[in-house]
Amino acid sequence: MNRVRSSNRTLCLITAVSLFACNCFGEAAHTPCARIVSRIVSTNEPPLHGAVYPEPRGVRLLGASSVSDDNGTTWQAHRPKPDFSTGLPFGYRREAVTSACDPRTKRFITIFNALDTPGLDPNAIEPPIAQNTYYLRYRVSTDGARTWLFDEPIFQTGPFDTKHPVDGIWIGTNAIYLGDAGCIPIVTRRGRILVPTQLTVMGRDGKLYNPAGGYTYTEVLMLIGTWTRDGHLKWGASHRVIAEPHRSTRGMIEPTLAEFTDGRILMVMRGSNGGTGDPRHELPSRKWFSISKDGGRTWSPPEAWGYTDGTVFFSPSSMSTLFKHSSGRVFWIGNVCATNCHGNLPRWPLAMGEVHPKSLRLIRGSMLTVDMHTAEDAAQGRLDLSHVTLREDRKTQEIVLTYPRAHHAYKSYEWMTMRLALNTRAPITVEPGRHH
Repeated sequence: MNRVRSSNRTLCLITAVSLFACNCFGEAAHTPCARIVSRIVSTNEPPLHGAVYPEPRGVRLLGASSVSDDNGTTWQAHRPKPDFSTGLPFGYRREAVTSACDPRTKRFITIFNALDTPGLDPNAIEPPIAQNTYYLRYRVSTDGARTWLFDEPIFQTGPFDTKHPVDGIWIGTNAIYLGDAGCIPIVTRRGRILVPTQLTVMGRDGKLYNPAGGYTYTEVLMLIGTWTRDGHLKWGASHRVIAEPHRSTRGMIEPTLAEFTDGRILMVMRGSNGGTGDPRHELPSRKWFSISKDGGRTWSPPEAWGYTDGTVFFSPSSMSTLFKHSSGRVFWIGNVCATNCHGNLPRWPLAMGEVHPKSLRLIRGSMLTVDMHTAEDAAQGRLDLSHVTLREDRKTQEIVLTYPRAHHAYKSYEWMTMRLALNTRAPITVEPGRHH
């Protein structure tokens, strides 16, 4: 059963967050992009975590294994048909990662990280073999995920197949997969389905390339889906987005996307310092960004992402998410730190800000710290605030944010469900700074 924390706990957290916002972002007077309406801390993962609207209209919500017909008030167990995951050989996996609904066609698509690895322990989390064997599958529904039309592997049109899905990938040697929950497909204004993926890289010796000795090394590739007459997707691919290992020791990781009204697409990516190439963590810890002006086919070289005044911020190697509201405003949520990070850590505080629609940088004055480390957390071991999911409530237009507050290196959890209402946006100006 869920456990709601006391009002004292909530009050202490809100007070700490408010004080930190002034100190971290250097502005005692600014207008945050949103205000916190409510917080609920529970012991169990809320069904709202990762839930999506599988239809263009209405309030039916689809969760990982349950469904709500009343906008999340009540939930019932749900298993769409056919069940393509049951009956697979032992060790095979179909991990649903992210989904999107195409409002034009009313089709709902879910992307799966897939493993065809006989005998693999089904309880192993991020097994190392996945870096050689991950590939992608997708399912399509025309009735809000009540039923699936098919389950198919994703591979590019041309001289490609399930073992060789895109150029440079040979399943069994290196892999293509989605990162965390922020790797959400988007439907562009031209009706293309963009799926932000990451690839492991094969070296000249035929083994995984890892030039800086990090936990992994990946590059980013955009899959571009076009609907066919029979309701399948024909897949193309962008060129790769690559960061030299002397800038990010693990390459580019976990891309997240947003399209703006002028057609430009912003991609923000996780990077890292550390590894054998940077044992003292001297490289600046950054989030990275790239821009496409042609629907996702080509991308600008990745650069460190920051604010509209030209400054950049520190961020650990952790996922982040871009989120487009029905108002047309685009927001980003992720970890923003006051000092340089050490690889993945610290994954706090958790901050949210609005993206400037012209510069495609964060508006510094819009930043809101939504959660951070408190004295109570210090008694529970290391705190990690990541793995967030966001959804706009179709009734209230509030943003519903859910995530685990993980302790002891992800050995124990409490879960946060937060509602945020947008603040009126101040007049937008581009602050002086260096922009490309």
